Amino acid sequence: MASADKDTTEKPIQHARGVSRVLQKLRTSMEAKNFYEAHQMYRTLYFRYSAQAKYDELLELLYSGAVTMLDHLQYGSGADLGLLIIQTLESAETTNLPAEEWMKRLGELIGKIKPCVNERETVLEKAIKWSGTVAQSPMGHPLMHKLIAQIMYNENNLPQARYHYPLSRDGFSCAFLLIELSQAKGYAGEVDLFVAQMVLQLLCLKELTVATETFATYIKFHPRVACTDPPFARPLLNFLFFLLQAIEQEGRKYAMFRALCDLYKPALERDPSYDKYLRKIGVMFFGASQPEQSRSYAFGDLLNQFIQDLSADYEDDPTNGEGGGGRADTEIELGSSMHGDVD
Repeated sequence: MASADKDTTEKPIQHARGVSRVLQKLRTSMEAKNFYEAHQMYRTLYFRYSAQAKYDELLELLYSGAVTMLDHLQYGSGADLGLLIIQTLESAETTNLPAEEWMKRLGELIGKIKPCVNERETVLEKAIKWSGTVAQSPMGHPLMHKLIAQIMYNENNLPQARYHYPLSRDGFSCAFLLIELSQAKGYAGEVDLFVAQMVLQLLCLKELTVATETFATYIKFHPRVACTDPPFARPLLNFLFFLLQAIEQEGRKYAMFRALCDLYKPALERDPSYDKYLRKIGVMFFGASQPEQSRSYAFGDLLNQFIQDLSADYEDDPTNGEGGGGRADTEIELGSSMHGDVD
């Protein structure tokens, strides 16, 4: 019995000594800038701390190591430690720091990894997936999307910034991005097209509040609109204004929605993609019957369609004059971010 108690007591002591030796080797390797060996030490410590569920200590160790690695341009090692952080967050039920703080730290790490590094995309995707478990949403947490959107914007990766800003539920920043795209690449006759597609896409994702904020900010601050109430010079803007008003009313009627679409049919025909959005909006908000030839759209289907449509926007060349869909080139060179940092 005494022998068994002694063995039980000695095991934690031996474990602590083993971890202490690995930590010393880690410090020595980092001081000598032997990053490969240091990386292996971090992985060893990951497994040892995980086995004892010492998640908070492990997270701080991995975060410090990832920052150091990336500051020394060790992108592969830094990205790997970032993935280990995410795996640890997935395993830990609670952490000392709130989940939002870890989202900011993951955003910091992603921003330190060069876009050309393949592992960055994996870290980004895993971070969004983990954040979705926090938000209980398959789309990911809005804060995670906002952080990534700011990174992409600062790197002039406008297609990705345009994708992440709407999912951040930040209509204000989304509108200013659209304004910059419109001014940098759009034709004078496409001012309304830039905001119209985004508003309709957001409505299809059931983001009424974000759609309303995006539209209101866009029409207020775009120098070619600079107006907050109808009538607007462009019919499509009048349509969006009345559509948002109609959705916010109680006792929505499909007949009113249909009449609105018929009234502004010439403006809506400028972009063929509007038809599929409006069909979904009619079903989701006005009780329209689902067309027999198409099955009911699941939320994931809407999100996938949203992504596909955004990709298509940047694969096509911009068209002339009043026609076309306000396509934006991925090589637009803009200045520094006007959106500011996340508080």
